[in-house]
Amino acid sequence: MQDIKSSERRAIGAQIRKEVLGTSHTQSNAEPHLFDTVFLEFTEDFCWGNIWSRPGLTRPVRSMLNLAMLASMGRWHEFEVHTRGAINNGVSEEEIAEVLLQAGVYAGIPVAAEALRRAKSVVIALKANATA
Repeated sequence: MQDIKSSERRAIGAQIRKEVLGTSHTQSNAEPHLFDTVFLEFTEDFCWGNIWSRPGLTRPVRSMLNLAMLASMGRWHEFEVHTRGAINNGVSEEEIAEVLLQAGVYAGIPVAAEALRRAKSVVIALKANATA
């Protein structure tokens, strides 16, 4: 990957983050606290601008990897955020189910059960909002 300035990576990262997670997740009405600002700059630069912008994996593949890892670690808030992101990236419900079954084999059946329950909840909410 070409050597670019941190500010440029942050701008690229902010755009990718918005495309993956959606405008509603990336906009806040609250005045950001210093902690929010420094963490956002860090993730937009390092995570979104440096890793998600790499050409080696497609966004759907990155989303599926995130779901498996986040479920395996029990990071449920981020799992739900990235379930929406996976759907935004074109990952189908069937693909999400397969990823979570795969994760269940290696991370445990309770992980798969909880992940499938949470993914179902996200999908139902997205569909309800789409028809509202």
